[in-house]
Amino acid sequence: MSLAFQIVIAFLADLLLGDPKGYPHPVKAIARLAYAIEGLSKKFLSNLKLAGIVTTVTVVATSFLMVWLIIQGLNHIHPWLGLTASIFFIYTSLSVRSLFDESRPVLQYLKEANLSKARESLSMIVGRDTASLGESEIVRATVETVAESTVDGIVAPLFFAVLGGAPLVIAYKAINTMDSLFGYKNETYRNFGWASARLDDLANWIPARLALPVIAVGAVFCGSSGRESMAIAMRDGSKHPSPNSGLPEAAMAGALGIRLGGTSFYSGVLNEKPFIGDNLRDLELSDITQSHKIMFTASLLVLAGVISIEIFFNQPFYNFI
Repeated sequence: MSLAFQIVIAFLADLLLGDPKGYPHPVKAIARLAYAIEGLSKKFLSNLKLAGIVTTVTVVATSFLMVWLIIQGLNHIHPWLGLTASIFFIYTSLSVRSLFDESRPVLQYLKEANLSKARESLSMIVGRDTASLGESEIVRATVETVAESTVDGIVAPLFFAVLGGAPLVIAYKAINTMDSLFGYKNETYRNFGWASARLDDLANWIPARLALPVIAVGAVFCGSSGRESMAIAMRDGSKHPSPNSGLPEAAMAGALGIRLGGTSFYSGVLNEKPFIGDNLRDLELSDITQSHKIMFTASLLVLAGVISIEIFFNQPFYNFI
């Protein structure tokens, strides 16, 4: 079975099933492994940056190798078992449905004028402090999260799945997971998390830029401005402290005709990010709905691209089974 077909099945599974609670998600195993290696590396290495490098390389390499061995082992038992495992791992890397499911309650509570619940729901998907956010700030944070997660939850996994199948996409998820665990500029992880943060920047560099035309075209299909999406992305995408996060946020801001960025608090510490987009109007609840539509459309466009390229070359990029 071609890799493109595996990706399509995995994509449909993600849309149908999302991220069920309690099932053995590989990210949970990666996180446990990362914490275990962190403890060992800090025990034997006094240089925190070096310990972080060792942890990052070990976790990424182990994640790739374990998935490769699992698929190969099952494939020797029966090809369909290996195929099923490959599809399962690709499916677990995608976050189209879960991104919608996790951000939808924020919108619902805002519609009910329940700011307390909206803040609580938002706190589950963002790292910033949410306790004192007003309605427009909640909308801003939600749209920013949807835009940024379109890269690391959709475009990047599909990109790495195409390049290297299930083993490579799980290696990417390991990078992404370690950045979430260790990529903080605080006293504990400033040096130790340097490697995981830099590797995450590198891994998302191409996907973040591939996302720009995808979001712009998706915006056109959803009745928003594709031209402004690209224009704002080119103008403001580099303003963000992250080399990648600002690009999809700027593309989404341009598509919606809104301004993102600005002041946020993280663990009580003020963080002032440059504004992205033009302040043409106040943010509205419909901006969350529209960001969802653009995210879904963009994901389908990427999927169509994967299929089209394989058909064009008349052979799979990579067929692990």
